[in-house]
Amino acid sequence: MQSLNDNFNVRRIERYLSLAWESGAIPVIVLTKRDLVSNYLEYVSEVESVAIGVDVHAVSCMDGIGLEELNKYFVAGKTIVFLGSSGVGKSTLVNTLMGEEVMTTGEIREDDSRGRHTTTVRQLIMLPTGAMVIDTPGMRELGMWACDEGLEKTFSDVEQYLGMCKFSDCTHTSEPGCKILEAIENGELSRERYNAYLKLKNEAMYNSDSEGYLKAKNEKFKEISKINRKRK
Repeated sequence: MQSLNDNFNVRRIERYLSLAWESGAIPVIVLTKRDLVSNYLEYVSEVESVAIGVDVHAVSCMDGIGLEELNKYFVAGKTIVFLGSSGVGKSTLVNTLMGEEVMTTGEIREDDSRGRHTTTVRQLIMLPTGAMVIDTPGMRELGMWACDEGLEKTFSDVEQYLGMCKFSDCTHTSEPGCKILEAIENGELSRERYNAYLKLKNEAMYNSDSEGYLKAKNEKFKEISKINRKRK
């Protein structure tokens, strides 16, 4: 869940998606506080461009707009987990679904649009529909661990080019015949998207094996230097 105010961040959504896919869950993106913006469809379009194969909904608990689209998820026998930063409206959505105030909600700070962490522990709530909802505390930071499958699904538009380069040891920096660089140059892949993929990939590799990651990183820099020397 992300709200359509200062909390909105596509790069953070990519991070959440990677971990959600890796967990075995089916991610769904809910953009809250739709009533705060007039161009919510632009936000939806931006998220859809990075959330490949994932449903994206823009809702407002204030006026009830878009909430009916979520009914198909809250059916008996299903367990739903709400993930998001503090203040995005997780507890407010729970209260709306319950039809009464069962969760405490807090005010949003005007200076940064952040919440005050009114939810401090995970809570399991049974909805009238028979679905179970786990409301989690607002996350200040979301670290990446080993999540190869999650990254593969989240960044399928990037990984489709891997293994297609002219050279099998391509570093995707300056080599001729690099499919990644060609895709970026042709506008098929954005540089920002590729950089986001590299950032999460490297973070996950470091967290799972810091010593091995640093060794591989050093070897990569040596290889790049060797290529540059040959070119000169």
